[in-house]
Amino acid sequence: MAKEEWTEKYKKKILTATKAIKNIKRGSRIFLGTGCGVPYHLVQELAKSAEQMADNEIVHLLTLGDTPSADPEFQEHFRHNTFFVSDNIRNAVSEGRADYSPIMLSDIPRLFRNRRMPLDVAMIQVSPPDHFGYASLGISVDITKSAAESADLVIAQVNERMPVTHGDSFLHVRDIDYLVPHTEPLREFQASEIDETIDLIGRYVARLIENESTLELGIGALPQAVANNLLETGVRDLGVHTEMFSDSLISLIENGIVTNRKKTIHKDKVIASFAMGSEKLYEFVHDNPLFHFRPTEYVNDPFVIAQNKKMIAINSALEIDLTGQVCADSIGHKFYSGIGGQVDFIRGASRSPGGKAIICMQATAMDGKVSRIVPRLSEGAGVVTTRGDVDVVVTEFGMATLHGKSIRERVLSLIAIAHPDFRNDLLEAAKNLHYVYDWMIPFKAKGTYFAMEYEAEDEFRGPKGEKTTVHFRLIRPDDSDRIKNLFYGLSEESKYFRFLLPLRSIPRRTLQDFYDVDQDSDISIVAVVTPDEEEGTEKIIGAGRYLLDRTTNEAEFALLVHDDYQHKGIGKFLFNHLVRIAKSKGVDTFVAFVHPQNQPMIRFIHGTGLVAESHLSMEDEEYIFKLSL
Repeated sequence: MAKEEWTEKYKKKILTATKAIKNIKRGSRIFLGTGCGVPYHLVQELAKSAEQMADNEIVHLLTLGDTPSADPEFQEHFRHNTFFVSDNIRNAVSEGRADYSPIMLSDIPRLFRNRRMPLDVAMIQVSPPDHFGYASLGISVDITKSAAESADLVIAQVNERMPVTHGDSFLHVRDIDYLVPHTEPLREFQASEIDETIDLIGRYVARLIENESTLELGIGALPQAVANNLLETGVRDLGVHTEMFSDSLISLIENGIVTNRKKTIHKDKVIASFAMGSEKLYEFVHDNPLFHFRPTEYVNDPFVIAQNKKMIAINSALEIDLTGQVCADSIGHKFYSGIGGQVDFIRGASRSPGGKAIICMQATAMDGKVSRIVPRLSEGAGVVTTRGDVDVVVTEFGMATLHGKSIRERVLSLIAIAHPDFRNDLLEAAKNLHYVYDWMIPFKAKGTYFAMEYEAEDEFRGPKGEKTTVHFRLIRPDDSDRIKNLFYGLSEESKYFRFLLPLRSIPRRTLQDFYDVDQDSDISIVAVVTPDEEEGTEKIIGAGRYLLDRTTNEAEFALLVHDDYQHKGIGKFLFNHLVRIAKSKGVDTFVAFVHPQNQPMIRFIHGTGLVAESHLSMEDEEYIFKLSL
């Protein structure tokens, strides 16, 4: 409907912002629309009308741009109460001039509807009404729709630049008390630049995303980094179910990576509640039936989220303690952001078939001076995601899977992805807290345990002749129990030939020797299968390592493959993988010590074609092989 048509049809409801705001009584609770959909013109006029106001509470989720009503000069007139502490309100909250109400995003609409937080006024922004009288909330449906439906008085800024979005995103003019025509550019959100650290985190996250997964993507540099890396992985037929999204989604759609064709619910649709980004994004969603906007009580409902097969929830944290408690809304006593939809999506994704709930953060803060992985949360820091809910944690140093793990396992997993400068301090703290064994020695590794250049993958025959994908990667501190299980799954003969001792058990201290290697000179690789792909439970079925003698540039190597997986080519692949790594590091020679009765291993070594020297040591009763690389 053209402007002159709708303004003529609804002229009894049309007022200027100044006149509309005069209808707001003192002491009223006023809701403001969200994010880039905030009715900026109304916000400015509200501040200009401050003298007629007194004790007015302004409630909102997240606002962008200038918020003059939060300035100190208006303390007697307005007090903000936010569900999410954004940049423009942070100082006011920190100084006690504004309030923060921590709550899960899915629960906010219920506050309005059941009148636990009654709204006197809702100030929102909509598109011009169509010929049926419906105006679209556009890029801000979220909690705005329920606020408008619950408020006693609704004032809507009608902006011709607000996109018309499909879904449960419309209000009828009869439910709006005053229309304020005012066209202006929508607020735009520019994400931070992607640096090397953020890109690496995005790369790790992208590796966790399988074909036909459904994504929750937020806003900022990290979602863009994830999207950029997804363009390189070859993943296909992704779907989107997210509370908010930004420009990162456009490239995934345009390149045919996000198709929504394989979604379990809302097939062929992107489900979202609000968008924040560039003008290009707003043009992209305008009248686009691919996008289906719905309020947060639906989009963020964990039971709805869980219906998406392979749901991938990607969220961030400010600090994580060694037990897995996640602080995401405060820095100590200072409130920094909000609970938002983190818990909603973590719980939904955790219950999704094949789903993953991912928490991302940089390993350090303050230019590397402070570890974000800590023995205990800072004083005053709040727990957003509990240790019972946490699933996967990602930093630039790798990925830690915590769900269902013991405290000891969690500690070792999190230390492995902490910055190397802080690992041993964290280990000592964990000892003092009795989280780990007090005899554990400091970690030698100074890099990442997740170095991609040491990884490989191939298909082999499994124990029953079935095709089995085997992953080869660096061993990690949290592999100790998996190595223990490998040991107890070996035959007595395999144990004897590998360790040259009739071992009936393997001490816990010995397990540390497997993963505690200095990666600058020594490498330890494990062969891993995932019998239950849906649960992602790993099983180590083989291990190979070499230990370098720097004085001779010769490395002693050893291989071990579970009996059920022997004679299938896994040992050969593992050996060749070690050779490739050793050669890249300039190692000249491999040395092996083999029991004379271990004929399979002797034949294996001769089969490599690399034997340069061999002899039987009468003193130790073992063959010594030297292989030239």
